[in-house]
Amino acid sequence: MSTSGTLSPGILRLACIDSEAPPLFHLAGAGPRRGYEPAAAALVASVLGLRVEWEFMAWDDMLPAVRDHRVDAVWCGQGIIPERQAVVDFTEPYAVFDETVLVRKGDPARAPEDLAGYKVAAIEGSANMRLAVTFPGAEPVAFTGEDVFGDMLAALRRGEVDAMVDDDVVTVPLGEDPAYDVAFTVRTGNRWGIGVAKDNPFLLAGLNAALATVVSDGRLEKVWAAWMPHLPYPLGERVSA
Repeated sequence: MSTSGTLSPGILRLACIDSEAPPLFHLAGAGPRRGYEPAAAALVASVLGLRVEWEFMAWDDMLPAVRDHRVDAVWCGQGIIPERQAVVDFTEPYAVFDETVLVRKGDPARAPEDLAGYKVAAIEGSANMRLAVTFPGAEPVAFTGEDVFGDMLAALRRGEVDAMVDDDVVTVPLGEDPAYDVAFTVRTGNRWGIGVAKDNPFLLAGLNAALATVVSDGRLEKVWAAWMPHLPYPLGERVSA
């Protein structure tokens, strides 16, 4: 372990899936990774004098990879929920989102009660799944894997599921897609944090200090506005994890 609390000196090795989920992130290509999360991660790392390296893996392997010190942290759409807090420790939030239900184009569902009898996709063990199981009469369908977001969208498009739940940042823009309609949004205030191994408090403290710096000086808000101008910035005041 380096003096910064990372596995390698000067490098912050982060776990994430490789998926097309704009504006959060795009599929990795030949150039720098693009999207709000990569931009925010690079900003926070720069405050610590670190360079980000991404390790792509299946969704359900990310938290074990952090716990087992195969990577330094997970920065990949991790809502701060008790099931995840049992495995890793989380920083203060770097984002807060609500949750949106997506259906196929022309589907009339516009409220939770309209989903009775629907197969509703959500990521296994996620905050989205915690919401999906509350819809009366709906059948939650858990997804995981290398490209879990893309897999859910494909299943919805093919009619293998009738709806899917994910955070508004990635689902609301899909309402403009000819294949999908936004059914409704639930104001859940789902807080996202960076997951760090429980036995690495030094890195956790460093990331929290760097986050506090870029929130207070307005730099994180500028990154948010660049990638997500359609969503109000939620961190004008400090949000406790």
